[in-house]
Amino acid sequence: MVKLYALSILYKGPHKASELKTAYELSSFSFFQRSTVQQFMAVFCQTIVERTFPASRQSVKENDYLCHVYVRADKLAGVLISDHEYPHRVAHTLLTKVLDEFAIQVPSSLWTTATDATVSFPQLNSYLTKYQNPREADPMTKIQEELDETKIILHSTIEAVLERGEKLDDLVAKSEGLSLQSKAFYKTARKTNSCCSLG
Repeated sequence: MVKLYALSILYKGPHKASELKTAYELSSFSFFQRSTVQQFMAVFCQTIVERTFPASRQSVKENDYLCHVYVRADKLAGVLISDHEYPHRVAHTLLTKVLDEFAIQVPSSLWTTATDATVSFPQLNSYLTKYQNPREADPMTKIQEELDETKIILHSTIEAVLERGEKLDDLVAKSEGLSLQSKAFYKTARKTNSCCSLG
């Protein structure tokens, strides 16, 4: 069965992307893994938005995951983390819908300073639940047709979107969004070559 793990709304600032609101569905992970997985997903969402140009979309494969990203021209951004089975078109349809709705409810003057704690957008959890079944996107054919005309860049790994000379290990080491425990887990998993980069 296809799976959605995270749906995140961010603002792409001049130097870094900031998280405005995120919903997670991590029940497929053990209780003890969830905190680490959530931290890695948050860092990946931020990293991918920072490396996506405004008014563009891309989908990035990383091990068992696909990260679908849409950064609007106004720098409001959405990221959907799914498994490989989830249809790209439906993922980007959902991102368009969520960002449009968010922009109507949360004034753009708040995007630069808002945080997950200060933004009220309860629909995000509902969308993450509802769209677990990609067929829920069927009424969105108009947006889907528009998406057919939009080029979505697909990268095979997170390294493909990093800047020249940048390494995933360095990003993890420098990240303020990861606890020492998560960084230690990443290093251990990397050594044993069993690392799921997102969890």
